[in-house]
Amino acid sequence: MKMASEYISSMQIVFYRVLFGFIPVLLYALISKSIKIGHFKHSIHFFVMSLLATSVYYYGFVKGSTLLLSGVAGALSGSIPLFAFLLAITFLKDERATPHKILGVVIGFAGVLVIARVFEQGVGGSNFEGVAYMVAGALSVGSSFVYARRFISPLNIPAAALTTYQLGFALVSLLFVTNFDGANAIWANMHTTLGMVLGLGLLGTGLAYIIYYYIVETLGAVTASSATYIPPVVALFIGAFIVGEHIELIDYVSTLIIFAGVFLIKKAR
Repeated sequence: MKMASEYISSMQIVFYRVLFGFIPVLLYALISKSIKIGHFKHSIHFFVMSLLATSVYYYGFVKGSTLLLSGVAGALSGSIPLFAFLLAITFLKDERATPHKILGVVIGFAGVLVIARVFEQGVGGSNFEGVAYMVAGALSVGSSFVYARRFISPLNIPAAALTTYQLGFALVSLLFVTNFDGANAIWANMHTTLGMVLGLGLLGTGLAYIIYYYIVETLGAVTASSATYIPPVVALFIGAFIVGEHIELIDYVSTLIIFAGVFLIKKAR
């Protein structure tokens, strides 16, 4: 995302990511015969999920990644479970707020505030703006879990089909809101092109969804949800040791604080 932002706009990055992620997901759904015409009577729910769990979510993370070090942006993605829980106890009757869970939320958000440097003077506006975009993306996808549990899960539609509808509706809506002027500039750099098409699209979106739902079916949802702990660690590692970004000690500490908050929430379930 950070590399691609040097050539095309954030909205164009989101469009390409959804486009190349949609292709393998659609093929998987067709091969597994998961798509049914009757599903489309629930299109309003698929559209809402396409906004919460795809378009708005991806856009927030793309904008945040362009303004922050990739390692810091990745660390902030670890706050997704915090927002999911906060919204769940607000809108779902069967989710209870226990002292451990509340403490976990407080600790987690403390980590977000620390990594945003809100307590320091003279912090550049772009840093806080980048954090705001990442938080908006995390809030969006966090709310999608609550929406899916309340309105999507009762439909009993196969996961492969739901993912196809989600990305498909997102792709259509993005066609109407994306300005494609200069979008071909991404093809000028082969390294960035491969990163966008293969890394972010086919692998990071399409194949990632397929593998995720395979894990859900074979190992269960709890084990699959543990995957949310991996990207922040990978992002910090790549940013520090491969890309060569200067990530400060406070960023690592903030990441651990966020993880501690999420751990308390999970442990209290």
